[in-house]
Amino acid sequence: MENVTIRMLAERLQLSTATISKALNNSHEISEETRQRVLALAAELNYVPNPYASSLRKKASNTIAVVIPEVADSFFAEAINGIEAVAQEKGYHVLIYLSHENSQKEQTILKDFQSGRVDGVLISVTTETTATGLEQLVRDKPVVFFDRVCEEVKAAKITTDDATAAYRATTHLIAGGCRRIGLLSASRQLSISNKRAEGFQQALLDHQLPLLPNAITYCYNESAANYQLLKTAFLENDYDGIIATTEKLSTAVYEVCEALQWRIPEDLQVIGFSNLSTARFLNPSLTTITQPAFEMGKAAATLLFRALKSNNFPLQQQQEVIPSSLIARNSTLAKDK
Repeated sequence: MENVTIRMLAERLQLSTATISKALNNSHEISEETRQRVLALAAELNYVPNPYASSLRKKASNTIAVVIPEVADSFFAEAINGIEAVAQEKGYHVLIYLSHENSQKEQTILKDFQSGRVDGVLISVTTETTATGLEQLVRDKPVVFFDRVCEEVKAAKITTDDATAAYRATTHLIAGGCRRIGLLSASRQLSISNKRAEGFQQALLDHQLPLLPNAITYCYNESAANYQLLKTAFLENDYDGIIATTEKLSTAVYEVCEALQWRIPEDLQVIGFSNLSTARFLNPSLTTITQPAFEMGKAAATLLFRALKSNNFPLQQQQEVIPSSLIARNSTLAKDK
């Protein structure tokens, strides 16, 4: 059924759209007789007001944007749930934009926001993102970075304890007897990737273990390319422990181990940064660094709405770190402390 618009009501009643709008909003400028005619026809045709049109007239869209690299990752799925829990309570709509790990696509999305389509933005950047474009966005609208942040841009940031989490993961492998440990990283640029690498290296140093020449493997965005990369890296380095810093890389490790006929955890102990609810059902079940995705999404949205409510709220100064947790399962040998 075609949506009934103010213009359609105006044409049927031979009135201006301005008169229809004022009548629907009980304006004192409209006579009672005209108002009743408009309301009667609106009821007859089941007219439903367009919240977007109304909000645009007020120079507000009652909509926020969430820009993320992908939705397949369970972290982002949970984070969106946290964001929407807050947005629904505030009466706002949420638009999800996918950058697909492409900085140019991300830039196109950010430019689209200049039209006033959204009131504020929550963003988790790509593996390729630089400060270009983001600084202008922060000047134009309330913006909160979550999880993947751009350190060069002064803005509100909600993160987790990435360095500490990687340190904890490395220490857990060491406690299980690992001495040749590798780290699989998603990016040389991402702040969270660099912090996880720092925590990994610090744990090896503190336990007087060597950093192997190829201890950190920088991976691709494509699954097929990563499969070949990891297969070669595993054979060349003879790791006895591996930390996968993204969910997709955790899955890739299992696939490569199956192809090489390596047993987990007997030949290779594995820890993954993952929020997969199915991690406990893998064979063997996967030891994970589980991030507080829902809480991070909720915290980011809460900050954004505080800024939307008050122009005086110092949004750019807000920083919050929410701790992650290590959940020991059967892919490692050490017991969780």
